[in-house]
Amino acid sequence: MKIVIIGGTGLIGTKVAALLRGQGHDVVQASPATGVNTLTGEGLSAALAGAEAVVDLANSPSFEPAAVLSFFEQSTSNLIAAEKAAGVRHHVALSIVGIERSPENGYFPGKVIQESVVKKGGVPYTIIRSTQFMEFMGGIADSATAGQTVHASPGAFQPIAADDVAGFVAEAAVSAPINQTIEIAGPEKKPMSDFLAGYLAATHDARTVVADKNARYFGSLVDDQSLVPLGPAKLGKLTAKAWFMQRNQTAA
Repeated sequence: MKIVIIGGTGLIGTKVAALLRGQGHDVVQASPATGVNTLTGEGLSAALAGAEAVVDLANSPSFEPAAVLSFFEQSTSNLIAAEKAAGVRHHVALSIVGIERSPENGYFPGKVIQESVVKKGGVPYTIIRSTQFMEFMGGIADSATAGQTVHASPGAFQPIAADDVAGFVAEAAVSAPINQTIEIAGPEKKPMSDFLAGYLAATHDARTVVADKNARYFGSLVDDQSLVPLGPAKLGKLTAKAWFMQRNQTAA
């Protein structure tokens, strides 16, 4: 089947594309760099011609809150309209666990809008809400650093490896739409501060992690319910230790 991946040249998109091609599917990795722009509509009709499924992994080029809201509303609306015109039978969207529980996070309200547009759009869908990727732990540590100290929340955290995310997304893309939301997460749940301390130790980073209940995660305070699934979830296989080992082998 023909599957179009919007944002197909990014971290998750490249992994999903490789998995789907390995299964024999015709995959289009669409992005502004390949001439497909969901904000302007450029290249959408041609890319979606004959597609049975679309995977939306698009990301806002700006993290300014108003820009994020505008991007996800316009991009998703344009994409859904183009899918209806092309007869696409399944829209798969990758979202984030807990977006409605952290309104102070400047990025999450945009994902709320995205999900709403998908649900009302008229194209059968599957929404996959994921916890944070392990690959972003370095960026999280950097955002919380003052001097040589990382002030990190002790709130519950359950990061998932990008390889596991890609596997779940690829699985959804070739399955029937469920018109519901599923959640995915890593196999381990513990304080964010513990994960970041482990990351710094594994990368031989001299910074010290301090568990600080007042530390903010991109604008929001984190408790034990903010960023983790509160109900049933599909769990990835890669633990943090296994991910570090895989990461080090790849880098060697």
